[in-house]
Amino acid sequence: MDERPTGEYGVSRGIALARGLAEAGLYVFTTEDAVRLRPDDVSPTTVRYLLKLLTDAGWIIRLRRGLYAGTGRLPGGVDVPPFVIATSLVSPSAVAFFSALAHHGLTDQIPRVITAVTPRKVVAPSMRKAGQAAGERVEHLWHAAGLDFRYVTILPKRFSFGVEAVWLDERFRVSVTDRERTVLDLFALPRLLGGLGEGLAVLERAGDAIDLEKLVSYALRYDSVAVAKRLGWSLEQTGSGGSALALLLGLPASHLTALDPGRVRRGPRDRRWMIIDNRAEDRV
Repeated sequence: MDERPTGEYGVSRGIALARGLAEAGLYVFTTEDAVRLRPDDVSPTTVRYLLKLLTDAGWIIRLRRGLYAGTGRLPGGVDVPPFVIATSLVSPSAVAFFSALAHHGLTDQIPRVITAVTPRKVVAPSMRKAGQAAGERVEHLWHAAGLDFRYVTILPKRFSFGVEAVWLDERFRVSVTDRERTVLDLFALPRLLGGLGEGLAVLERAGDAIDLEKLVSYALRYDSVAVAKRLGWSLEQTGSGGSALALLLGLPASHLTALDPGRVRRGPRDRRWMIIDNRAEDRV
């Protein structure tokens, strides 16, 4: 007869369950995973009780409903890296923007928030809370395991390239935008990095570390003339690009595009690139 274990016995049963999940390589796991790998003498109902018991004791972390992560407090357990938590909370997703810049060594800044891109529409728990004042601008972050996560939804076709699987250590592999895709995103959505200045600074610092042909090919696949022109102009200004720039320069543009979309459209006009250099203008 399966009875609900309590006290130290309950904790020991829970630890045994978590150890079995870790031995199966499931350091982040769902309730269904735990039910599937439970001991024969433990019922599904008891599994759910044990998960709550372990969570309350701090042996595992509840990331969201039905999703958990092990910790280094478990015998033989390890703390799950933040990037793994980020891509487990929302799937599919890939670490991107400032988080990917830091991963690739393209910035000295340490991001406070871990950012990922996903083709899914994400509803963070804070979005469900009532009481937000009309017109109030709130950044909806996902808080889990003592960390903040930001998810940026992009078109599925833009999620289909420039993402690589990276081993963080012998246990954990995570999806991260590769070096060139990370640089492209600086020019696709500069507002997420405080403006275009970060993109220009990265181009100047990176030098030969960037595969320019791959970067240009990504810009063409991104299917946005504005992004392509913004990148091409910036590459030329920083002395990069060479012959690869011809592909971006040759794209037909029907109108001028702002170099920094977060600023007013006013400043010198470069009709060769169809760019308005509005970097010096006040933000809107």
